[in-house]
Amino acid sequence: MSGHSKWSTIKRKKGAQDAKRGQLFTKLGKEIEIAAREGPDPEFNFKLRMVIEKAKAANMPRENIERAIRRGAGLEKGAAALEELVYEGYGPNGVALMMSVVTDNRNRAVAEIRRLLTRSGGSLGESGCVAWLFDQKGLITVPLDGQDPDEVAMMAIDAGAEDVNISDDVVEVYTKPDELHKVREALTSAGLQVENAQLLMKPKSTVTLDEEAALKTLRLIEALEELDDVQEVYSNLELTDELLAKYEEQG
Repeated sequence: MSGHSKWSTIKRKKGAQDAKRGQLFTKLGKEIEIAAREGPDPEFNFKLRMVIEKAKAANMPRENIERAIRRGAGLEKGAAALEELVYEGYGPNGVALMMSVVTDNRNRAVAEIRRLLTRSGGSLGESGCVAWLFDQKGLITVPLDGQDPDEVAMMAIDAGAEDVNISDDVVEVYTKPDELHKVREALTSAGLQVENAQLLMKPKSTVTLDEEAALKTLRLIEALEELDDVQEVYSNLELTDELLAKYEEQG
């Protein structure tokens, strides 16, 4: 799981084109709508505040953000009836996959997911078939910017982090889901810059594949995440620095 932040960075680079940015804004808009159902004020809705920060980091226009909040809060007519769903399955070589979906048409969503999985040699599974392999966690990404990584890690642990992972340029801070907000606030109060804060599904253990099989799995994950209805794909594939560098090199 240590490569989560690097994988996200690779996706952002690949999504820099106008067409993909438009798709990203659409996905972020859906995520904002879902979050805004719990209240339109980000001061009192931490989930909404997290998504708004992610949207701003992606340079999503303010009017798009505000429109999505109004739709989610029921303040704008004509909003689609969005559902949050999770599909589970297997990639090639048995890699476990969990796909977070927000859609207004579950039949379309599941058909597109099944098509990609089947074409790659994977399969769609029953609910619960791989969920037991994952735990929900909070993830806070702190860029190092020249700071001592061990010092940042100790600050995170003191703030209540369950686990930390140090890479070349960031510290990934893992928390209990209900402590994400508290730990994030403690880190920002300590003067650290928080690049991202989100809830995710973290694998309890990972599987290592040979380079060819691992790259094939990453191509499948990217294809799934490019589907309009898929927000995020979680896997138990071991994302090493070498594997991600090779994948990025292949474009």
